[in-house]
Amino acid sequence: MLKYFSLPHISAGFVSILVGYTSAAVIVFQAAAAGGASPAEIGSWMWALGIGLGLNCIILSYVYKEPIIVAWSTPGAALLVTSLPGIPMSEAIGAFIFCSILLTICGLTGWFEKIMQIVPQSLASAMLAGVLLNFGLNTFVAIETEFTMVILMLCTYILGKRFIPRYVIPLTFLIGVIYAYSLGLVNAVNLDISLTVPVFTLPSFNLSTLIGIGIPLFIVTMASQNVPGIAVLRAHGYKTPASPLITWTGLTGILLAPFGGFAYNLAAITAAICMGEVVDPDASKRYRAAMWAGVFYILLGLFGATVAGMFTLFPKELIMAIAGLALLGTIGNSLKTATDTEDEREAAIITFAITASGMSLLSIGAPFWALIAGMIVHYFTKTTRIKTA
Repeated sequence: MLKYFSLPHISAGFVSILVGYTSAAVIVFQAAAAGGASPAEIGSWMWALGIGLGLNCIILSYVYKEPIIVAWSTPGAALLVTSLPGIPMSEAIGAFIFCSILLTICGLTGWFEKIMQIVPQSLASAMLAGVLLNFGLNTFVAIETEFTMVILMLCTYILGKRFIPRYVIPLTFLIGVIYAYSLGLVNAVNLDISLTVPVFTLPSFNLSTLIGIGIPLFIVTMASQNVPGIAVLRAHGYKTPASPLITWTGLTGILLAPFGGFAYNLAAITAAICMGEVVDPDASKRYRAAMWAGVFYILLGLFGATVAGMFTLFPKELIMAIAGLALLGTIGNSLKTATDTEDEREAAIITFAITASGMSLLSIGAPFWALIAGMIVHYFTKTTRIKTA
């Protein structure tokens, strides 16, 4: 069992959840509030998400021996913020179940797997680089407001990469925390340690709600989350079959939707944190970082209010810096893979540019449209090359 207690694995799992929670949890709170959820129901949402995500991360990563991170649908939560007002909570829960049923069907039929088989590795890597780019840039944006702290973390990262690459991220994070604490930048929070109590809501099914909320939630979850989630795995050389992963996330949603688990999907950004070389030089052992992420997710669910307070301790610049530095290697490797093949380079650059732009069309995020555009350019170029050869 001691092989699972590796500091780089534990720290990567922690940073992964730290980044995911601090960047998106507020949207989940807003979505629950938009549906008229009480404080107890909002806590139940966090319980359902934490337990569901944690169990999926631990079980799937252990079974496949690959770093599989499952997350909530952040674009889905953003969609709910605008679409839930005026909708009874029971109908909202019914829409969540309907969305999860569609996800399960998509996994069981193998449709998603077949689509991913035709996506070139260069385009998947380009999309991943575009998704992660802003995180890398935010490291240097943070210099504007916390110059000394971020520069100190950056120097620690550069020296650590040279001399102790396996421990560079936990060391960099520790230096940032020590500096922030010494200058009083760590926020004072009164932590109330208490277990979160799940609240069951009996679902009801209204056709207009299923069409108006369930189907859009399914589309944005698949297009904006599962597509880049699989792309992250493929870009790091992992060949985990997509269909079982989609199936399990769908089944999780069916079981936990009555408690507020609105949508579960494969993670992209937070997953990449657990897949870099700084986590472990041996790619076959990085799944342990994903399992630790699952442990932290479960703690998040069990002690939702307490953990929420803990995550607010750190200044935002510290979070921005550690997230960006943890992903620099992945961004570089993704760009290299994307541009290695000359014949696919133009399509890859277009895919990268659209993804990095952050555009949204028809409530579907940039990664989906980037992949569509890149595929069109790729196969057009390939077809015309064959005809002119």
